[in-house]
Parts: sequence; structure tokens; C-alpha cells
Amino acid sequence: MRQRKVKNEAIRLAAVEYLQIKNGQEILGRWRDFLKEKNHDFTGGIFLEIGCGRGHFLASMGEANPNHFYLGAEGRSSVVLKAMELIQEKELANVLFIPEFILDIESYFAEGELTGIYLNFSDPWPKKRHTKRRLTNRKYLAGYRHVLAPGGFIEFKTDSDEFFDFTLEECSEAGLTVEESTRDLHNTDLPARLVTTQYEELFRSLGKPIHYCRIRV
Repeated sequence: MRQRKVKNEAIRLAAVEYLQIKNGQEILGRWRDFLKEKNHDFTGGIFLEIGCGRGHFLASMGEANPNHFYLGAEGRSSVVLKAMELIQEKELANVLFIPEFILDIESYFAEGELTGIYLNFSDPWPKKRHTKRRLTNRKYLAGYRHVLAPGGFIEFKTDSDEFFDFTLEECSEAGLTVEESTRDLHNTDLPARLVTTQYEELFRSLGKPIHYCRIRV
């Protein structure tokens, strides 16, 4: 996907550099200490959104849960810039960004370092030959399982029927427990409906149901 040019991108990125973690792989195994240095009030869990887009989901989660720490991974600089500017505007001290595409999560996080992982409207890679690129492919699920603490979770949202079916099948093959599952999240009383993404609001406005599952480790 081509990035859209953003006016004064380099200058704007420099202004929010304090929200960027550019050496994420060097922090492997010591994330809690690293984040505690960034925010002394941090006492809770560490959560990662892979493909965080413009940061609306992370901003909402960070505001609602100030004792937790939220990390957003996003490799498109023009997109993560908007996310960082949103966090700067809201003056949140418990949200930071890894400005990269995370393909090998175990090179960033050690065993049990994360509390939860959010996969919100990841690229569905609809062509069959591209299924290995889907972020819920069993090879990625194995990595998530490794870096999540016992009792940790993965939350997955999509508007794609095929991607959702694929994800449930991959969880079964990987031996992971799907503890919540629905093909129409906003017609349930599940807590996941309360915090939405920009894509989610767009799809809802178009009358598209949101598929959701929560996977327990």
C-alpha cells in the first residue's frame, strides 16, 4: 500500500519523537522496567495493538485505564504520525508507539511479557496464496502465545466473513481457546463493543456487522 504524503511530515515526526520506540528489539525481556521509567505510575499490564492506525482505539484505552501501558505498532509513518499527534494532544503518559511492522513478535517481546494483544481490522489478505500473511495465521498465533503471560488474551475484530472463519479455524489448529465469539458485536452486550476504531465506526455506518472473538492463552 502506498503511503499518502503528509505536509511537513519530518518536522511533525520530530515533534513527537518522545512517543516513538525505535529500538524495540533491544528492549526484549525488560519492557516492564523500560515502561516504568517512562511512567512511574505504571503498575498494570502491557498491551499491544498490532496495526494501530491513527490511534483512536489506543487513545480510548489509555484514557480509560491509566495504570496500564498501551503500545501501538504501525509501519506506515504517515499513519502513525496521526496516532502520535492524537496521544500528544490528549497528554497521555501510558501510550507509546513502535513505528515498524512487527512480523516476528518474539524478537520484540520475551516469554510472558504482554498481557493482551489487539488485532483490529488487520489486512485480510483475501487471496488464498496470501493466507500466510494474515496476522491470525497459526505461525503468528504461536508467537502471540509465547509472548503472552498465562491468562493473557488476543482480541480480534474484522468485517470480513472469510477472514473471521479462517481465524477461528487457525485457533482450533493452534489449540487456543476462543472464549467469546460473535458475528455481530454491536448487537451483543460484550465489553469489546464499547471501545471502537475508526474503521469500526465506518463499517457500522455502512450497516456492516463487526465480527469479533477473544482468544485466551
